Amino acid sequence: MNEEILSFYKKIEQGTGLKLKVYFDDGTPCFSVDEESLDIKAQEVYTDQVKDITVFPFKLNGVLYFGALSGVGEENKIYASLIVQLAEKEEKQGFGLSRSDFLRAVLFGEVNFTQIDRYMKKFGLKDSSAFVMVLSGEKEQIASIKNSLNNYCSSSGDFVQEIDDKNLAFVKFAEDGADEYQSPSEYAEFLIQSLYEETGGEIHVSIGSTVKKLVDVGVSFTQALATSRMSDTFSSRGEVHAFKEYVLIKIIEDLPKHKIKEYLEILKDSGAKEIFSDEEMLLTAEEFMENGLNVSETARKMFLHRNTLIYRLDKIENATGLNIRKFADAVTFRLIIILSKLSR
Repeated sequence: MNEEILSFYKKIEQGTGLKLKVYFDDGTPCFSVDEESLDIKAQEVYTDQVKDITVFPFKLNGVLYFGALSGVGEENKIYASLIVQLAEKEEKQGFGLSRSDFLRAVLFGEVNFTQIDRYMKKFGLKDSSAFVMVLSGEKEQIASIKNSLNNYCSSSGDFVQEIDDKNLAFVKFAEDGADEYQSPSEYAEFLIQSLYEETGGEIHVSIGSTVKKLVDVGVSFTQALATSRMSDTFSSRGEVHAFKEYVLIKIIEDLPKHKIKEYLEILKDSGAKEIFSDEEMLLTAEEFMENGLNVSETARKMFLHRNTLIYRLDKIENATGLNIRKFADAVTFRLIIILSKLSR
């Protein structure tokens, strides 16, 4: 079913209280398969005395529909005329956005498929793969970062949108033949360095997945926002984070809170509580997992003696029963950390 006609129908019922029935131009009902089809008798307002209804045609975004109101008489003809005028007004409003307002509406999911198709034709936009980045910086620097960021809108569809006083969204479309950067993360690394050199502003970038069509840009934006939030929640290191890094966390986060606590109780026995409340032990475990379960590399990066690191790993195993030198146990340990933070 067309989203626009459903939205219009709801506006009429909620705004006027009128009980409107809507039919396609062949007389079949738009919203209920159980409803009887309408025998269209004319392409203008008319009354059906037998069924006690007033029928009238109206157009929405170039598509012809027929409305039916219960009752006959002059009052219903006036209501019919009013609905026709509202449909015409809806048509004009739905096609009156500027290019920047349209792109913003796409980002925030405020336009439907039909409107997107029409606006793309109006502004000469082409469908191509794109991804959304959320750039986070200091409040005092975000304006200069935005100004510089506009210089990186190389494709006809690229645009920058303010989210709040500390965050910007940057929509980046693929350019024909452009393969200088192998991935969005690589492009984000370049962008961070370039913007720092130009503005002195330090930023963090969260990236949504790459989508194939303009209509799906809102999905990438939602993912980028979720990535930004989760990277903060889990104190993730580094300046660039992609949604794929947090898919497991997002899956777990979508579970009901009571299930998260239930799983946490299964995995976390009483002896483990001391470990999971010890920031130093958690940092050691996180660093060890971050370095591919490599003792030597972890000790080097943490400036620890190898024996000190081994002592901490042994302490974790004794308290939790999990030897995080083994991949499966490391995954379980990581899962407990995620569940613990999500249950707070």
